[in-house]
Amino acid sequence: MHDTTLLVIVVMAALTFDFTNGFHDTANAMATSIATGALKPKAAVALSAVLNLVGAFLSVKVAATIASGIVSSSAISLPIVFAGLLGAIAWNIATWSLGLPSSSSHALIGGVIGATLVSAGHSAVHGHSIVAKVVIPAVLSPIVAGLVAALATRIAYRIADPVGVPGTNRWFRYGQLASAALVSLAHGTNDAQKTMGVITLALIADRRLGANADPPWWVIIACAVAISAGTYLGGWRVVRTMGHRLTHIEPPQGFAAQTSAAAVLLTATQGGLPLSTTHITSGAVLGSGLGKKSAVIRWGVARSMVIAWVLTLPAAGLVAAGLGFIVDDGGTVQIGVVTGCSVVALLAVWLWSRRSPVTAKNVNDYVDPADRAIDDAERPLVEPGHLTGPVAGATGAST
Repeated sequence: MHDTTLLVIVVMAALTFDFTNGFHDTANAMATSIATGALKPKAAVALSAVLNLVGAFLSVKVAATIASGIVSSSAISLPIVFAGLLGAIAWNIATWSLGLPSSSSHALIGGVIGATLVSAGHSAVHGHSIVAKVVIPAVLSPIVAGLVAALATRIAYRIADPVGVPGTNRWFRYGQLASAALVSLAHGTNDAQKTMGVITLALIADRRLGANADPPWWVIIACAVAISAGTYLGGWRVVRTMGHRLTHIEPPQGFAAQTSAAAVLLTATQGGLPLSTTHITSGAVLGSGLGKKSAVIRWGVARSMVIAWVLTLPAAGLVAAGLGFIVDDGGTVQIGVVTGCSVVALLAVWLWSRRSPVTAKNVNDYVDPADRAIDDAERPLVEPGHLTGPVAGATGAST
């Protein structure tokens, strides 16, 4: 396959990943605002999409880390970048269908690492950089965000409770508008750059850019548009998990969680760290639950999320490695078959998800199964005056 054609396919795959990143990670910025009623669902994703678009133009430090800090750009080929992207897309779609807020960032990094290992061996992977810039921050960032959010939540309730002024929650909802906007801006600044970095890596591999080059202007614009379009689509399954299934969110908690997440994420972006906005925001939401007295945290949901986090890097890496074996030589048939099978698989997952759709209209219509079980236990099996059928007949015969 001609390099130009393959490059176009790789760029399209990268923008597809960027699109899935947008709708998968919408919950990072807007789930708490939607859950507390601070913003209507459609208005929330529209605001987030615009600010994702703006944020993508603010920095390229994270893109530089992805392009040259994870793997050796000199050892990368276009088919391997393609395989890495497909591994990341597969993980994003799988976790979205289950409503799990996993890390798109780590899926991408895991996919690139897995495909690189197959093609060039472990010497092409910058292990020290991965530990320092990916693994350690991945462990620490949700903890830091959670602690900051817990403290901010305590302070917020100390301000709200003693005052007891009617409408206090309304002011926190207004605060959520600003904090949600800040998270969306930070998400665009950090996450869009990851795809910019991968496309830049592909351009370097195709010898259209020199090593350590910054992303061209057209790459920045394309990635900004793709992630904002995905954000506007809205990953409603993940929004429901973040906004309702993890813990019940009230306006003071939502404001504290979003502000804390934005602060941590913007700090990381300035340091060029490709952090997961999902990890940071999830940690902040958990922290907001811990910071409120008598709040109920659904640890089973939190445990499932953590398991998904741990599996993200190796799972995306394994998928990418398997695809890398197939496409490493860059043959037309192999690339075409893999592309076709990927499209069919993604369509199948989407059709499966339509059996129980979550949309902007029903995203807030969630009742915790434990609460439903309590209601069912308290409700009489047969309401008085409604005995029918064989049971009624048997009762009448016995009397």
